[in-house]
Amino acid sequence: MNDVSVIILTHNEEKHIERCIQSLLHFTDKIFIVDSGSTDRTVAIAESLGANVMHNPWVTYAVQFNFGITHTPFKTDWLMRMDADEYVTPELGQEIKQSLAALNNDTTGIYVKRRVMFMNQWIKRGGYYPIWLLRLWRRDKGICEELWMDEHIKLSEGTTVQFKNDIVDHNLNNLTWWTQKHNNYAIREVIDLLDIKYNFTEANRVIPKLFGTQDQRKRFLKLKYASLPLFTRPFAYFFYRYFVKLGFLDGKKGLIWHFLQGLWYRFLVDAKIYEVYHRVGKDKQDIIEFFRNEYGKDLSAVQNRPVEVRQ
Repeated sequence: MNDVSVIILTHNEEKHIERCIQSLLHFTDKIFIVDSGSTDRTVAIAESLGANVMHNPWVTYAVQFNFGITHTPFKTDWLMRMDADEYVTPELGQEIKQSLAALNNDTTGIYVKRRVMFMNQWIKRGGYYPIWLLRLWRRDKGICEELWMDEHIKLSEGTTVQFKNDIVDHNLNNLTWWTQKHNNYAIREVIDLLDIKYNFTEANRVIPKLFGTQDQRKRFLKLKYASLPLFTRPFAYFFYRYFVKLGFLDGKKGLIWHFLQGLWYRFLVDAKIYEVYHRVGKDKQDIIEFFRNEYGKDLSAVQNRPVEVRQ
């Protein structure tokens, strides 16, 4: 087996976890799961497949994942990040087996492509493929940036390479589950956007660069998006995705995806920001108190310095 171990965060993922682990077993049997209190068969399934499971209460994704980095029982040279509803294609598994050991010591991170499936259809357009994500990194060289939304792995040093093959993001839950999940995501997105304006924390984050890595470029564009007027930017973003980036070529299922994820969700975020301003105004401390009292979220919980991703 390769000198790589995988970290997965779980909570009630019995529909997905076996598929995810089975795809990993082609190149590693070192799988570490941090579970935040599953009440279904997630833990039993994972343990039956040989995964090492540890329980830890949920705070945020970044806090949980960094807990996984520091508490993994495996001392492999490489770490890999996976979500439970993702799986590795056989081609990527073979590429990891053949290419990982051949990388030079200066290479500390590996980008792979994510393929998004929605209603069993591959979303190929609208800027959704390829999405390059840093998913493998050398031990002690990477950490998850501590944000409320869109967290990336950041490297402290070294260079990166791109592998040719894909991770597949294919959630099997129904559309009601999806909309409820994105309603909850919207609260985190609101905090992330307001943090850009109010700087609630000195969070450990990717440095935004237009011509950097894809995650640096995404952070740069998010800063620009945050500067646009409320309720105007969701329509502008949808127009860009659906027409300029040819999302309409994804067909009927693509329309549902791009409309819900690119317009409805973004409009909901703006509506929740508007609600914050309507309820408590625009004073920074009042906003912090609003989220603490209304949602039980401490916006000052993350206290880290920005660290630049090197390429």
